[in-house]
Amino acid sequence: MTHWVMHVDMDQFLAAVELLRHPELRGKPLVVGGDGDPTKRGVVSTASYEAREFGVRSGLPLRTAAKRCPDCVFLPVDADVYNEISARVMGVLRDSGWPVEVLGWDEAFVGAQTDDPEELARGLAADVKAATELDCSVGIGDNKLQAKIATDFGKPAGVHRLTTETWFDVLGDRPPDAIWGIGAKTTAKLAALGITTVRQLATADPDRLAREFGPTTGPWLVLLGNGRGETEVDPTPYVPRSHGREFTFQRNLTDWAEIAAEVTRLARQVAAEVTDRPVARVVVKVRFAPFITITHGASLPAGDQLPFGDHPSTTDDPHSGEPPAAAAAEVQPPGERWADVIDRAAQDALAKFTPGRPVRLLGVRAEFAD
Repeated sequence: MTHWVMHVDMDQFLAAVELLRHPELRGKPLVVGGDGDPTKRGVVSTASYEAREFGVRSGLPLRTAAKRCPDCVFLPVDADVYNEISARVMGVLRDSGWPVEVLGWDEAFVGAQTDDPEELARGLAADVKAATELDCSVGIGDNKLQAKIATDFGKPAGVHRLTTETWFDVLGDRPPDAIWGIGAKTTAKLAALGITTVRQLATADPDRLAREFGPTTGPWLVLLGNGRGETEVDPTPYVPRSHGREFTFQRNLTDWAEIAAEVTRLARQVAAEVTDRPVARVVVKVRFAPFITITHGASLPAGDQLPFGDHPSTTDDPHSGEPPAAAAAEVQPPGERWADVIDRAAQDALAKFTPGRPVRLLGVRAEFAD
């Protein structure tokens, strides 16, 4: 039997979940994003196929989406519900017995040995449908790259196979950004070198691209052009490398003291959510108006990286002059000390920014040490 990689991708996942909850909205253009208010700042998380006909796409500002499609229905993001249904989808895929590599809420790779991959793919899609009432598309390939790209040819609710044998027939004359992993900026840079198709990229000189894109990225682009990719599906559960929170303000912040206070609020929220792994670094993200994003980070000393380690506090000093009983009464709970550690690092990172420009978004991210 032949080894295949399959890419299972839920169709318009968030919108499809909301249509199950609001069947009266079927057939109408639907956008899920932010708190569901298109007059506020926020971005589109998912647009239904009807909304996409008006040029509404994921990542588009909600206000722009409302202008492009005045008749769109806007709903807020409900992460708890999406997480629950996503877990059911991934459970169905794992029940197949094949290794499953989860990519996110709504997609996963499945590795399988079969002589009829289309039949297996249709079976997986039917099982997901039976368990969730949601449609998915399945791409089939010799590797992850091919399977991922194939999925788009199968949407919606279809199955498509893209292999090394058919790679150039399907993609050869398309621009390089038809390949997963190549974006608009890289495509423009390739075009400046006279490389405007996947076929041209596949035959490009790796040394020349190494000079333009770097010794790793240049040859890697040539491999992508030839449809090369990973074939092993890794079922190891995903372990996040960081955890963060961010907030978009409905009015720009200009008072740096207020900005610092908001960073403290986010930092303490993050600290309360990262209590099971050591943190090596805290990163602050600032999005200045109109839309300029900058990040700076601060590393934590080794002694401060554990959530419930012996973090210093004013009452921990045996030479502070306080009577033991009084000092003991003022000792901070471990959670408070940990929040102070994350907050101090966040403020150190914030100090690396230059004040003066209006701020529309702030974020704080804890990067794990392990």
